[in-house]
Formats: sequence, C-alpha cells, structure tokens
Amino acid sequence: MPAKVKSLQITPQCWWTLLGIVMLGIGMPEVAMPGRAMILAAESADFVFLVFWVQILALVVTAHLFGMVMRKVGMPSVIGALLAGLVLGPSVFGVVWESGFEWFLPEDVGQDAALSAVSWIGVALLLVVTGFETDLGLITKLGRPALWVTAGSLVVPLASGIVVGVLLPSVFLDDGAERLTFTLFVALALSVSSLAVVAKILSELGLMRRDIGQITVAAGMGNDVIGWVMLGVLTGLATSGEVSVIQVLSTLGGILAFGALALTVGQRLVDVVLRQVRRRGGSLAAALVVCMLVMLAFGVTTEWLGVEAVLGAFVAGVVLNRSRFQHEDVLGHLEGLTGALFAPVFFATAGLQVDLRLLNDAEAFWWGCVILVVSIVFKFVGAYGGARLAGRTHRASLALGAGLNARGALEIVIATVGLTVGVFSPTAFTVIVLVPVVTSLFASVTLRAVVNNWQDTPAEVERLGREQALSRNLVVRTSRLLLPTRGGPESIAAAQILHFAWPPEAGATVLTVGPRNIEVDVTPLRNVLYERPLEHRQVRDDDPVRAIINESQLGFGVIGLGAIDYTDTGMVISPLVDGVLSESPIPVVVVRRARNLDRPLPAAFSRAVVPVAGSPVSRAAQEVAFNLSAQLGTELHITHVESIRGASAGLPSLLGRRIMPRMGSNVGQQVVGQAMALADELGATTRSVVLEGYSPAEQILRLMTQIEADLVVMGAHLRRVGGRPFLGHQVEEVLRECDATVVVVLIPFDL
Repeated sequence: MPAKVKSLQITPQCWWTLLGIVMLGIGMPEVAMPGRAMILAAESADFVFLVFWVQILALVVTAHLFGMVMRKVGMPSVIGALLAGLVLGPSVFGVVWESGFEWFLPEDVGQDAALSAVSWIGVALLLVVTGFETDLGLITKLGRPALWVTAGSLVVPLASGIVVGVLLPSVFLDDGAERLTFTLFVALALSVSSLAVVAKILSELGLMRRDIGQITVAAGMGNDVIGWVMLGVLTGLATSGEVSVIQVLSTLGGILAFGALALTVGQRLVDVVLRQVRRRGGSLAAALVVCMLVMLAFGVTTEWLGVEAVLGAFVAGVVLNRSRFQHEDVLGHLEGLTGALFAPVFFATAGLQVDLRLLNDAEAFWWGCVILVVSIVFKFVGAYGGARLAGRTHRASLALGAGLNARGALEIVIATVGLTVGVFSPTAFTVIVLVPVVTSLFASVTLRAVVNNWQDTPAEVERLGREQALSRNLVVRTSRLLLPTRGGPESIAAAQILHFAWPPEAGATVLTVGPRNIEVDVTPLRNVLYERPLEHRQVRDDDPVRAIINESQLGFGVIGLGAIDYTDTGMVISPLVDGVLSESPIPVVVVRRARNLDRPLPAAFSRAVVPVAGSPVSRAAQEVAFNLSAQLGTELHITHVESIRGASAGLPSLLGRRIMPRMGSNVGQQVVGQAMALADELGATTRSVVLEGYSPAEQILRLMTQIEADLVVMGAHLRRVGGRPFLGHQVEEVLRECDATVVVVLIPFDL
C-alpha cells in the first residue's frame, strides 16, 4: 500500500494560483516533507500520477480562465493560455510560493515527459485542425503573394538575427558553445513563425477564409517547413561540429517526397479506408479513429525524416479534409476536443517554461529587450515588404506583417534543442521562450487594430458571401454529386440541372449499374459536366436501387435522377425512381425532361415557375432554382398559390361568393417575400406573384402557359400510398399535365 500523503494547509498567499483546484475540491498535498519522506513520495508512482493530474487540472483551469478574460477584452484566448503558463511557472508561482512550486513542477525527467507528451499531442491536434481549414486550391491561386511573403518574412529577420547573434554577450552562450552555431540558432529562432498560433489568432478573428488569412497560413506553413529543416541542420552542426551537404539534401528530398506521396498515394489510401468506414455505417467514432491513425502515421513519418511530427499532423489534416468520404462532423469534434483540453495545455506549457528571474541581471535584461524588439520589427518589415512586392495593398501588407509575428511551438523547440545540445544558456533559453508570448500578444493586438472595419475586395466579398450562403443551404452545397445513368437523354437533362445549380468545386460521379460491365456512353454527360471534377463508376449489381443507395452513403451530398416519363402507363415516375426516393439517405433531385423534344438537350431555360411555401423542401427547391438562374439568367416567377375553400368539400362558392373568408394573403406575401430575399442574395432574376384558386396545380400550369415557361422547380413531401411513393397531389398533377421540364427536390428529413 502506498504511503498516505498528508493534506496541505493552504495559506492565503497561494489562493490566487490554486483557485481552480480549490473550486473543484482538490487539495494540494503537503510539500514540506522532510528528507527521506519526500524521496519516498517522489519515487512513488502514485505521487507522480497525482502531480501529473494536478498539473493538467491547474493548466486547463487557469488557461480557460485567462482565456475568458482575454476574450472579454477583445483578444484571442491563446494569449490567456500563454499568460496562464507564465503565472504558474517559476516567474510568478515559483516566487510567491517556492515549496508549492517545487511540488507542482518537480525536476523529474519522467514528470516532464508526461506533461510534454500531452502538450505535443495538443499541438499535433491543433495542426490537424489547421490542415482541415487550409484550402490548397485557394493557396495555389494566391501562390505568388504567398511565395513573396514567405521569402520576405524569413530572409529579413534571419539576417537581423545573425547580426544580433554575433553581438550578444557571453551570458547568453552555454559554456563551450561555438559562436557560429549559437548565432545560427538565434537567427533561426527570430525568423520563423508558428503556424499553430497564427491559425488560432486568425480563426478567433474570423479571418481564416479571407485571402489575407489564407496567404498568412500559406506563409506560416512555409515558415514551419523551412524552420524544421533548418533546425535539423543546425542540430547536426551542434552535435558534430560540421554541416553535411548530403544530410541537408536528403532531409529536403525526404520532405518533398513525403508531401508528394501524402497528397497522391496517401490520399488514395485515406479515401479507401474512409470509404470502407462509410460502407460499414459511417459512424463518427470510426471516422475519428481514422483521423487519429492518419495523424500518428504521418507524424511518425516526418519524425523519421528528421522533421518534427507536427508537420506531418498538418499534412494529415489537409489530406483528411480533401477526402470526399470524410464524415461531415469530424472537424467540429476535433475542434471541440482540441480547444477544450489539448490546445490550452500546449500553450500554457509554453508559458510554464519562462523564468523571468534570470533577467534580473541588467545586461541580460537589456539584451533580452533587444532580442524581443528585433524579433518583432524585422519580422514585420520582412512580411510587409514581401507583401508589397507581391502587389498587396498597404493595409493588407500591415496585416500580414502583424499576423506572421506570432511565434509558438517551433521557437520553444529551438530553445529546448539549443539548451539540450549545449548552445543556449538558461538565460538565452528564457528569452527565446519569452519571444512567443510577447510576439503573439503583439500579433493579436496589432492584427485586430489593422483589420478593424476591414473592407474586402469585390472579388473577396463575392467569394465570402457565396461561401456563407452555401454553408446555410440545405441541398446546394460543395459536397459531391451522384448521377446514376443508363445513357438516356433524361440523365443528360438531370446533369444539366445539377451542373448549373451546384458550385463548380462540387465534384460529380457518374454511376452505371448492371449485372455485368455494361457499356454506356457517358461522353454527353462529360460534355455537360465540363470543368468539374468527374469520375465514372461501374457497379455490377442486379438491383440498381440497392447499388445507388449503397453508393450514396459514400460521402455524396445529393442524387440527381433523370426520370423517364411514365404517364402513359398510369404512373407518374418510374419504379427505379420510386425505389430510390423511398430509401435515399440524402437529398434527391428528380428531373423529368420536357416532352416532345427532338434533341438530347432542351434549350437554355429562359423562364421558370418556382412555387414556394414555408417548408424545408420548398427552401431546397428554391436553392436549386435560384442558383440555376444566377448561372443562366433564367427569369424566375416566384409563386405562392392560396387555396379557396368552400363551406363543404366540393362546394367552392354559393351564388358566386366565397363562404369562407380568405385568411392566407398575409402569409402568402411573407412566404414570397422570404423567397425573394433569398433570390436576391443568390443573384437570381425574379418576379413574384401570389395566386388563388381551388387547385394549386391548375394555377401553376395556367401561369406556365401564360408566360411560356420551359421549367418548373418544386419541392415535394414523400408519403407512401397504396405501397408506392406519393409526391402529393400538386406535384403529381404537374408531372402529369406539364410538357415543360419538371424538377422535383426532396430532402431526407421529409422522406
């Protein structure tokens, strides 16, 4: 049985640091144990675990408390976490209550390793989330400014760091350290940015999706990659006394090869695994397990290449986000887990390593101030100059200079490695670790001031507005399109509707199903879906409905079905469409092409009728119609039909007058008004009309005849009547009587 640990009488002196622990009912064990008792306790595994859990609890509580305060004053919570670590570290807690601090943060390798492990898991998860939010396509479009900003933000501070490293007094050098090696370590520490901290600040300021945010992330990624490579080179120099060209080239080649393989072979492997997860039910837990495994595998690979594992975690996030089989809720859960526990521990641990007592010496203090000023000013100047050379505006360049000033994990690793290999003295270590705290604070305050009342460019406003609108949509989103086909003209009509209504970045899969590998000419579909990521899948299955439903569970957002006209047989839609509608887990867009066409494609839709109501399916149909109009210029007639009811069924009026007063006019105007507002937001060309009649379908058909409409887009509620799907009297009557193209939209929670 382990020896019991006595309870500590907490003095008023330490209430402020142990507030979170006391609130949670945990007392600090006695720290003033005499000699042998203390040794026995320290050797106890129970003691080690107790200290570890108290460390985690104290760091999480104080990080969130300080983060909450920072948010209240308009600053990112990451600053609060860094300050929380500084307060719990030797600079404050170690001064206020020395014996308590020695218990809380003992000089024990195993104890340090446990806390460090949690911290590094935190930064790895943070970089996975950053990878999820990184748009490689947008970064590619912004390649020139990203390249210039990366170069400027590295070269200028690197040169200034070399000058500072040459001039620093010997108090910053460890005994026996070479001045050249020391200078290069200082230059590297002052030149690189922290992708994790930069991303956190951008995210909390709502800048991640803006052009400036993506350029900053791209430059931060370049800083990280180059920084890790240079750190590997300098570590080799410090341990061996010479730089091996072969070692440098092999490290660079390994990183480039890893990136290329990760985005090609790795992407395919991740897609295969996530596809199987989808086929087996697609649970969130399974998708999260895959994410963790990919993060660990990529981290192991980059660590083996001599680059830190966090770079692999970032690439893992990019690859996982690019997979169309990814679970849609994974990112939210990763963000929640990271923000609640791991990220606060990581940032607080960084602050925990700062010991301001080492700066009591005047020479060390003033040179420390020089290091901080140089790290801020020349990083700012370099990033600003690179942005201006790339053609960015003055204000955008200021924002980039401010954002890239944030430092974090890499600086701490550089300081730790420099201390470990005998290059940095404890004083130099303290100053270098203090740099991320000060620069992150500077970056947050300055960036917030620069972007206050930020005016985006017209192109950026359009892109951000479109992204925001897509995020609110029920059906028209960027997820992949599934288009089953037998090669008939009805599939071409469905492809045309999907192509013009969905954003161009939404990929499409053309699916052919048969008992054997049937030959279907999909060239017309490829021609319609031009410039869109496209694949053709052939599935051998005797049951086409089952094959379509199974495929739809693999990360697709909508099924587009071309419906054969079955009205001559007494049916409204085909048995295949009936089956898919009955079982589909995702939205379905059914397209019945216009009758009596002598060509495979109808003419470009010039006028369309869009019946609207206040239901989700009506909203989904509006999304399709409004996006179609925005692309083709189709004139949309937004229509709401109010039914006229008599005193009894079948008696519409008595002596030509309504028996029941019309109560729905205000509701109809509100419904149409909401639809018009959405149409304006999406850029559609519209007119509005509120009709009344005994038969809504009859009024819709009459309006289509009057305006010579060649398209109608409707939402439908699916029910089962007599063992088959029933779309409602209004929709089915329009399908029977209308000769123009009919589009019917259904969504799962109405199925």
